[in-house]
Formats: sequence, C-alpha cells, structure tokens
Amino acid sequence: MFIITVSIIAAVKVKEGKMSEAMEVLKEIVPKIRESEPGLLAYIPHTVQQDPNAIIFYEKYADGDAVKQHMTNLAKNMEKFSPLLEPGMDLKNCSEIV
Repeated sequence: MFIITVSIIAAVKVKEGKMSEAMEVLKEIVPKIRESEPGLLAYIPHTVQQDPNAIIFYEKYADGDAVKQHMTNLAKNMEKFSPLLEPGMDLKNCSEIV
C-alpha cells in the first residue's frame, strides 16, 4: 500500500511589534488545531532567525482530504491570529523525496 502524504510550508509576516502576541496566540490555538484534525500529522510554527517578523509553518497531512478539512477550518481557527499579520502568505505545496 502506497500512502501519499501532503506537506505544506506557509510563511507569514507578523505586524511590527506584534510577535510576542502572535506567539502567545499560537500557543493557544495550535494544540486545538492538532486535536481537532485527525488527518493532520504535523503542524509546527517556527520563528525565523533572519527575519524577526516572520513565522513559517511546517504542515503535514495524511491526504488531500485532510488538507481540505484544514482549509475549511482555517478562517475560524485563525480568528485571533490573522489580525496580527501583514497581508499575504507565501504557500508552498511540497512532496517528500525520501
């Protein structure tokens, strides 16, 4: 049996002076997202040393249906986080090599 997982790298910019607040919001909402989406295998936000206003999410899903579920819930789940962000997101769909 061949299982196809889906990986996504999403980069966002936090508004100037809002990084501490953004990190606190993520500490609150990320565990809830992980618990509520059974097809979500990894959902890990990272700060970026080279850019103090950037956050990169590494996301891994069991399949396309799990991605759809996440996207369906995204606006509601990110209600507190989104106002802290600059407009736009750099989104990369990735395939594992090994």
